[in-house]
Amino acid sequence: MAHARLETASQEATEAVAARLARALAPGDVVLVSGELGAGKTTFVRGACRALGVTVRVTSPTFTIGHRYPGAGVDVSHLDLYRFRGLSAAEWGDLEPYFDDAVVFVEWPEAGSGALPEPRAHVRLGHVSPEVREIRVDAAEESLLQGIAGADPGLRHGD
Repeated sequence: MAHARLETASQEATEAVAARLARALAPGDVVLVSGELGAGKTTFVRGACRALGVTVRVTSPTFTIGHRYPGAGVDVSHLDLYRFRGLSAAEWGDLEPYFDDAVVFVEWPEAGSGALPEPRAHVRLGHVSPEVREIRVDAAEESLLQGIAGADPGLRHGD
């Protein structure tokens, strides 16, 4: 498993990292997005949605479980499993349509462990300081990470 680690110091920089990853995604791809409360998970997804052509407001689906947004040539599903403690067959049945012919971002994916489709990438966000976030992206494909590791003046690159 290859990984890229970056630090961002603004929401715009976090969104830019997400946008670079999103440009390499296609319908059927699943991206898991983990991190503590306030780490920037929804900000990350918003940046990816913008890069995929979503023009409507992107909000956290914590209380609705999921949103499906029309993008430019691809739909984007944004799921939030924060309120789940696991996925029953019935709950998976409710979520499954979000995965049909869409790029899918799943916040708090731990609840879906063993039930969710294999992810193309796993993004982990964390606080370095009140202003700085660490973003770690794990992927089986090195090529998926190359796009996000490009130089950007708003980012500090890690190992």
